[in-house]
Amino acid sequence: MCALVALAFLVPLGISLGERTREEAIADAARRSALVTGALAVSTEPAVVQRAVEASGDDPATRPVVHGLGGDAAGRADEAALARAAADRRSVVTDVPGGVLRLDPVVLGDSVAVVEVFVPDAALDEGATGRWLLLAAVALALVGAAVLVVDRVAARTVDSTRGLVQAALAVGDGDLGVRVEPTGPRELAEAGYAFNRMADRLVAARTDERELVADLSHRLRTPLTVLRLDADGLDSDDTSVGSFTEAELDRRRAIRRIRQAIVTLEGEIDVLINTTRKAVAHEAGPAMCDVSEVVRDRMVFWSALAGDQNRPHRVSGAQLRIPAPVPRAELAAALDAVIGNVFRYTPQGTAFEVAVSRRDGYVAIRIDDAGPGIANPDRALARGASDQGSTGLGLDIAKRVALQANGSVSIDRARLGGASVVMLLADPEAVPRQVNRFGLVGRMARDAREPKAEGRRWPRRRPSDG
Repeated sequence: MCALVALAFLVPLGISLGERTREEAIADAARRSALVTGALAVSTEPAVVQRAVEASGDDPATRPVVHGLGGDAAGRADEAALARAAADRRSVVTDVPGGVLRLDPVVLGDSVAVVEVFVPDAALDEGATGRWLLLAAVALALVGAAVLVVDRVAARTVDSTRGLVQAALAVGDGDLGVRVEPTGPRELAEAGYAFNRMADRLVAARTDERELVADLSHRLRTPLTVLRLDADGLDSDDTSVGSFTEAELDRRRAIRRIRQAIVTLEGEIDVLINTTRKAVAHEAGPAMCDVSEVVRDRMVFWSALAGDQNRPHRVSGAQLRIPAPVPRAELAAALDAVIGNVFRYTPQGTAFEVAVSRRDGYVAIRIDDAGPGIANPDRALARGASDQGSTGLGLDIAKRVALQANGSVSIDRARLGGASVVMLLADPEAVPRQVNRFGLVGRMARDAREPKAEGRRWPRRRPSDG
């Protein structure tokens, strides 16, 4: 195809150059004829005319021949051509064997002389071979360049298509993080942009779906906590001590099955929440959330149960936007774990408070209660340790979320009299402070003089943990 296009362009160009060569040769003949016709206009003396003929060219075969001055001129033109030129009194170009004749009439009083100039075929075709060779070389260069360009375009098209196919297969295999670089022809580039938009929407849809599952799981905590508290209020399910009637045994066994089913259901919900929020965090990558918005949302959730149990509660400091470098689902799970411990390990009617503050490069979330407190904070913060027969993972969830945000979790005495759990999260908008080494030295010396915090732990009335 490229060769045909090149030939279609160069053949007319070659023909045009050949015609230009012919015209140049005939024009040269006209110039040589003009020398003779000029001499005839001045004088018809044979000597004068002969000098003009000799001056027109070095090749005797191509010198002009003058007809009509008397005598027989040895020219190539036939009588008909000469008569036509003389009668029409205009230049005539006619083909003869071996070349072309140009006949120019000259009016000499009552008679007309005709100047004949012969142009051989060699002069007509002079340089044509070189021109055709040049055109052939140009044609070959054009064909090579066209093949190279087409090859590169085809290679880019194939690469773009292959990348799009591989990305589509990866998405089909479940890898929603794959994206393509839109390249190649415009249509393939548009297909690449469309593929990336589709993958982004798939990720958003699956993230929304998993967040919905996690949110529904959180919502199940409230009625499940009510069931567990009601089950704790039932009679003992111990059948190993004492003698019971058959009906009493059946009733105690039913109470035991209810409590076991509630524990199993709580475990399943915890697994569901942890699995979905981990998947959301993995897909979304590093994320930010508004601590105040999460606290308000979760307190709306827990307020319903607090109202059922006549628990006074208060939220403070959650009016303004406070960012934190943790995914929203992670922070919500940590809040649920800590607030759930308040409902689980304090009597009904016990007050609690959730407060949010921001200072010294950290965001603090404090959950206070008026319950009996926590006897062994270190044990309560240890994964899997519990004095109440639970899994002991509640505070560990909060600790892992805080560590993820370059923070920490601590337990102290609350202003309300019970436990105070404080989650510290690094403030992403805090301006780094310049450390004053003199102030640092003074603070280290002051800390060395003060007693350790472990020695100031306050007594608790009943051991409990998260």
